[in-house]
Amino acid sequence: MEAFTQAVSAVSDFLWNNLLLFLLCGTGIFFTIRLGFVQVRKFGAGVKNLFGGFSLHGKAAGKDGMSSFQALTTAVAAQVGTGNITGCATALASGGPGAIFWMWVSAFFGMATIYAEAILAQTFKTTVDGQVTGGPIYYIRAAFKGRFGKFLAGFFSVAIVLALGFMGNMVQSNSISDAFHNAFGVNKLAVGIVVAVIAAFIFLGGVKRLASVTEKLVPVMALFYIVGCVFILITRWQLIPNAFEQIFVLAFQPQAIAGGVAGVTVREAMRYGVARGLFSNEAGMGSTPHAHALAKVEKPQDQGIIAMIGVFIDTFIVLSLTALVIITSGMIPTGLSGTMLTQAAFDQTMGDFGNIFIAITMFFFAFSTIIGWYYFGEVNFKALFGSKAVPVYAAAAVLFVLIGSVQRVDLVWNLSDLFNGLMVIPNLIALLALSGLVARIHKGRGLDKYADRVDGKPGKTGD
Repeated sequence: MEAFTQAVSAVSDFLWNNLLLFLLCGTGIFFTIRLGFVQVRKFGAGVKNLFGGFSLHGKAAGKDGMSSFQALTTAVAAQVGTGNITGCATALASGGPGAIFWMWVSAFFGMATIYAEAILAQTFKTTVDGQVTGGPIYYIRAAFKGRFGKFLAGFFSVAIVLALGFMGNMVQSNSISDAFHNAFGVNKLAVGIVVAVIAAFIFLGGVKRLASVTEKLVPVMALFYIVGCVFILITRWQLIPNAFEQIFVLAFQPQAIAGGVAGVTVREAMRYGVARGLFSNEAGMGSTPHAHALAKVEKPQDQGIIAMIGVFIDTFIVLSLTALVIITSGMIPTGLSGTMLTQAAFDQTMGDFGNIFIAITMFFFAFSTIIGWYYFGEVNFKALFGSKAVPVYAAAAVLFVLIGSVQRVDLVWNLSDLFNGLMVIPNLIALLALSGLVARIHKGRGLDKYADRVDGKPGKTGD
């Protein structure tokens, strides 16, 4: 079993640190150029639409989908997770402060990728059993007719159910129980039971309850964490200019100034920054389109620009604040990594409350991810086995949440990373195959030759 675990880890590392690093960045660069730097030109409109649709008590999601804001918060619920705490710290410990620069670069190009994902999710959404649904499985089958399209879509569905719905949520619940056990000494099983019960209540309420929870939870958790980070950075305001200097200089000259990590090269700074950044914001992974497909908007482009704001919030705000807190703490060269490094950075200013703050934050972040990932898995499980099988999926997901809280199994963590990577491949193939359609819709044109490729009933294109 140990040999198998190591083999899975090696394959996963190769997939993420080599193949996907270039594929994801390359796809982002391609869409950035093809769409005329849409993430720059439409950023203001995205922010305006975000605040225009902001609500903690929006109209409940119905059979015809969600509000645009609810779709965004469901997507952000999945994006802003433990990667913003643990992943950021791991990137800094392994790639030095320069890794954050490459995170920003990958996120910038990723905004164009997620714009394309949201457009296609909106374009090819459909109705199943009277409920609006959508995601990569539908636009993959639109891109490729026949057996190849069905195979790619099926492969994607299996990968995302395993990666997010089951193994991924074990990882998230494990992070919650670990954080509460370390901060309060609470029994991990007790934490797991509470998390599983709350999760079951939300899961069984369907899309309507899920949307209602995320539109309240996401703004609250983001504000809570941002306030805590800003408080720490105010007390260290004199160190902030040096932190930015480290980020920019060490991205190209890893040993140029004190504060770098010994032995780090430009390649490592780039690799860890890009890989952890893309893993955090999920641009190109094919997960968030499931949420954006449900948004009730006039044109697919409207949700595309909102989707870009999700990447901005995840990487340029939440993840960047974590990075600045860690860099200004001076704890990077200590050898700590992951959650321990983040906790140590917060403890410097908050004292013992630092552990409590991270535990509460970890609960918000990880639980919101459980909700989002559960839904993304449900869409694909339903596509594979039908609506009647959804209660089986819900029960299994709750069980995995409970099991994950009481034990960390390295094999599960590695398999989660591996299947996360595998689901990216069919999604990117479809995105690139449909890039011409994305460009036409972006310019206000229609479906033309793709109109008959999904159940004969493609979604509105804004024509």
